[in-house]
Amino acid sequence: METFDPAELPELLKLYYRRLFPYAQYYRWLNYGGVVKNYFQHREFSFTLKDDIYIRYQSFNNQSDLEKEMQKMNPYKIDIGAVYSHRPNQHNTVKLGAFQAQEKELVFDIDMTDYDDVRRCCSSADICSKCWTLMTMAIRIIDRALKEDFGFKHRLWVYSGRRGVHCWVCDESVRKLSSAVRSGIVEYLSLVKGGQDVKKKVHLSENVHPFVRKSINIIKKYFEGYALVGQDILENKENWDKILALVPETIHGELQQSFQKHHNSLQRWEELKKASSRCQNNIKNDKCGPWLEWEIMLQYCFPRLDINVSKGINHLLKSPFSVHPKTGRISVPIDLRKVDQFDPFAVPTISSICHELDAISTNEEEKEENEAESDIKHRTRDYKKTSLAPYVKVFEQFLENLDKSRKGELLKKSDLQKEF
Repeated sequence: METFDPAELPELLKLYYRRLFPYAQYYRWLNYGGVVKNYFQHREFSFTLKDDIYIRYQSFNNQSDLEKEMQKMNPYKIDIGAVYSHRPNQHNTVKLGAFQAQEKELVFDIDMTDYDDVRRCCSSADICSKCWTLMTMAIRIIDRALKEDFGFKHRLWVYSGRRGVHCWVCDESVRKLSSAVRSGIVEYLSLVKGGQDVKKKVHLSENVHPFVRKSINIIKKYFEGYALVGQDILENKENWDKILALVPETIHGELQQSFQKHHNSLQRWEELKKASSRCQNNIKNDKCGPWLEWEIMLQYCFPRLDINVSKGINHLLKSPFSVHPKTGRISVPIDLRKVDQFDPFAVPTISSICHELDAISTNEEEKEENEAESDIKHRTRDYKKTSLAPYVKVFEQFLENLDKSRKGELLKKSDLQKEF
C-alpha cells in the first residue's frame, strides 16, 4: 500500500468527489426508496473542511444537489445526522423548539482506544493486525445479537478509516426507535463497565444470560490465538498480576506459585482454569465457578461500545465512503461473510485509488473529445476501475436486501388492503 501524504489531500479530494464517490448508491441508501416524503431532504449532513472548519445542518434536495455541494466544498470528513421535522439548512427559520430530530438509524461505534487497558501491542490511535482481532470479535458478537436476539435485518458494518468500526442498523422500525429504547438496546449489549480506576469490569453470577454465553462461545474461537499467544496476557508477573486482581484472593497464592513454574501464557491459563474449578468444588465458596475465567475473557475481549453515540437520535456519525484525513483510508463497508479476512491495512487510500484512476484516465482522455459527455460517463463507472470497486459491491448488496425488504412490506400492505 503506497504512503499517503496529507499535504496532497485537497487535490485528491477534488478528484475523489468528482469521479470516484458512489453518489447513486449513497443517495439510494439515504432516500430509502422515496417512501416517506422529504426523508432525504430532512436529513442532516455535517462537513468538516480544511483547518477543522465545521459546518452542521447541511441538507440537500436530491442526489444532484448533494453532488454539487460536495464537489464545491470538498469536505475532509462527512458526518450523517438525524432526519428532522424540518429541513436542517432552514433550522434557523423554524420557531424555537419546533426543530426536532425524529428518526435515525440505530448506530454503534467501537473504537480501539477503549481497549487500551487490555491490549499490549499498541495504544491510542495505533492499531496492528494483532489487536484488530478485537474488532473482528466485536463485529461477530454485536452482529449476532442484533440479528438473532433483536431480529434486526439490515446491518451495515463500516470500517472507520483508522482504528475502529461503525454499525448502521437501517430497518424501518429501528429508525423510529425512541432514545430510551436505544439506551435499552445498548445497555443489553454492554458488559464491560467502570472507568480507569475500576480493576474488575465484568461481574457474572451463577445464572449466566444466554447473550453472555453466546458471546463467550464466539470469544473462545479467538481467545487462545489472540489473548494467550498474540497478546501474551500472562507473559510476566506485571501482566499476570492484572489478571489475579480479577479472581478471588483465596486462589492468589497458589496461582502466583504455579505461574512461576510455567513458561508461557497458554500453560498459565490452564493452571488458572484448574485453580478455578478446584475452588468451585469447595462448596463454602460461592465466588468461584466457570464464570471466573469467563469474566477474564470478557474483560479482555468483549466489545466496548460508545454508549452516547447509540443513545442520541441527533448524534452524528462518520459517513461510509468518507476519507480519514490522517490515514487517507476510505471508510469502507465490511463484508459480513468475510469478517475474519477483513484487513484494515489493505483498505484503499484516497491516494491509491486516485493514482489508479490517473493511470487509466491518461489513456482514455486522449480519446475523449467532448468533456461534458465524458464527465457523465466517468461518474458512472470510474470507481469500478479502482480497488474501491469490491467495497461498493458490498454496499450494493446491502441496498439490494433493503429494497427487497421494502418491496415485501409494500406487497404485504397491498394484500391486506385487498382483504378488506
